[in-house]
Amino acid sequence: MKLHVVHDNPDWYPPFADAFDAEGLEHEQWLLGEGTFDLGAEPPRGLFWSRISASSHARGRPHAKDHARAVLSWLEAYGRHVVNGRRVLELEMSKAVQLAALRASGIEVPVTFAVAGRAELLDAAGKLSAPFIVKPNQGGKGLGVRRFESVAEFAEYLDSSEYEPPVDGITLVQEYLRAAKPFVTRVEIVGGELLYALTADTARGGFELCPAEACAVPAQSLFALRDEFGGHPIVDRYLRFAARQGIAIAGFEFIETEDGRVITYDVNATTNYNPQVDAAAADAGPRRVARYLKGLLATAGEGGGS
Repeated sequence: MKLHVVHDNPDWYPPFADAFDAEGLEHEQWLLGEGTFDLGAEPPRGLFWSRISASSHARGRPHAKDHARAVLSWLEAYGRHVVNGRRVLELEMSKAVQLAALRASGIEVPVTFAVAGRAELLDAAGKLSAPFIVKPNQGGKGLGVRRFESVAEFAEYLDSSEYEPPVDGITLVQEYLRAAKPFVTRVEIVGGELLYALTADTARGGFELCPAEACAVPAQSLFALRDEFGGHPIVDRYLRFAARQGIAIAGFEFIETEDGRVITYDVNATTNYNPQVDAAAADAGPRRVARYLKGLLATAGEGGGS
């Protein structure tokens, strides 16, 4: 049987394609955003891996997310095994959904107000100490995240030509977390196990911290392997959360604050891997993913991976 990769960004596929080929894993891309599928037809046999990004609208694929909702629902209705399936898609598409689920699991998240529309944005900002940050509920790579030093500065931005309303109409107004050291940590999990943790330099990278080679900036890497992280208590909490939510492959991002808190602010179910970090790690991300998916295919029955 074959692996079918359901995604929206061909620029991110080559490292995974190389890993699949190295593992002898037959694979096919399903690039969403346009196209037809027959709701009355049975999907092909095999294993499906969903990698639909919340930022697909920023790359000229505004309909990829809703296309994916339909396609994944069709696949799951026929009992196909979808890694990071329909339920995980909804987590990926909404930071508010992520934060609510993390908080309900006892994982500390930033103080956040989710504001639908524009009318109450300034009121929400007034409930937080300055500075504060504002971000779109649906997005990725740190796009659209802004820091404001005051409500007045935020009001000026809202009235300016720079303001862009969020694609789903929901804005998150959030406390600004002061890091004890100028980096955030991303914890990568694959198949219920820790792959590794890496740090991202916020002093140089700001909020846009995509680790993929396709996002690389022409400078010294912002990312580094965080050694000896396996014993950190947050790892088991992330693994339990992922198991409850049906997340097989993801990156969790957190900040260690000046006042000693460990605050998780993002779950990325379309995680990418940095080549420099992979070179320093015991196991490279794409190869671990390939082996995990190959193992699922090997154990699948004649039900097409159901």
